[in-house]
Amino acid sequence: MARKQTNDPANEHFPGRYWHKLDDGRIQCDICPRDCKLHDGQRGLCFVRKCENEQIVLTTYGRSSGFCVDPIEKKPLNHFYPGSSVFSFGTAGCNLACKFCQNWDISKSREFDRLCDAASPETIAESATDMGCKSVSFTYNDPVIFLEYAIDVARACHALDIKTVAVTAGYMHAEAREEFFSHMDAANIDLKAFSDDFYHRLCAGHLQPVLETLEYLQHQTNVCYEITTLLIPGENDSDEELVAMCDWIVSQLGPDVPLHFTAFHPDWKMRDIPATPSATLSRARGTALKAGMHYVYTGNVHDTDGGTTFCPNCHTPLIVRDWYEILDYRLTNKGECPDCSAQIAGCFSHFEGAFGNRRMPVKLT
Repeated sequence: MARKQTNDPANEHFPGRYWHKLDDGRIQCDICPRDCKLHDGQRGLCFVRKCENEQIVLTTYGRSSGFCVDPIEKKPLNHFYPGSSVFSFGTAGCNLACKFCQNWDISKSREFDRLCDAASPETIAESATDMGCKSVSFTYNDPVIFLEYAIDVARACHALDIKTVAVTAGYMHAEAREEFFSHMDAANIDLKAFSDDFYHRLCAGHLQPVLETLEYLQHQTNVCYEITTLLIPGENDSDEELVAMCDWIVSQLGPDVPLHFTAFHPDWKMRDIPATPSATLSRARGTALKAGMHYVYTGNVHDTDGGTTFCPNCHTPLIVRDWYEILDYRLTNKGECPDCSAQIAGCFSHFEGAFGNRRMPVKLT
């Protein structure tokens, strides 16, 4: 659909794309597989896409839940300009309903007064430049649901030579997927489990669309992407499921896709589940390495081995990390192992020193 331009950075009626009118008069949103069918005045499950005057509008265009400067490793991305800083922001809402959401106060929010910071795409790009950031990240909640805003920000960033990063569950339809990722330089895809039952019970979604997003990124784009799986005790951490997932990744995506296993902590509607033991993360990492994956990491724990990038050819430690902090960096400017000249998968450049294990809240003026 045609996009109306606006000078208001916080326009609550920004025309959305990807929808069609049904025979019964309702409007169907075609951003994601939820296919929300809405009467005038109704909102989709994400809460931010609304049917208004027989079209879909985005109610969070130009509005953010806050801005921060983070280390890129926090997204997590270990193979996209390691050590660099990233200007991070999100809006509100989500198109999945994960009972274990770790950002539920943002992604599940229906209180729009949380969206206290208003910023045009150009202001965000200029702020990232002023802060010395290599990239801008759409994170905290899923950027799929604010696609129009994310794409406009990405265009403004690219005009200033700022990279763009999407942190997303990848739950989207093919047409929206193609446009969205054409504006992204990097992505972290949240592969929540390798079971449709898990997606259905705990996320109110399905696995297959996420797998299709991963295959699309691998075979039809140049996006530098990584995968994260939050391991929840008793839900998606069995040896059988981990073997199936890792075998699928190797066979369908290849062994060079970086994979992060991160620790769950009790939150939102799953406060009765214990935190993930570090031994579970180590076991999962071992399973992935045994399956043939080259770059496997553990997250949300202090684990130097699990945070280190090793050369898959000679096994030399190349980037030694503790949590988000880089302790040693040995890659060449071209991303090669200095010992055997093997090319390491990812995007690399001259390493000028890490941003560090910190985050800086930013107030735009």
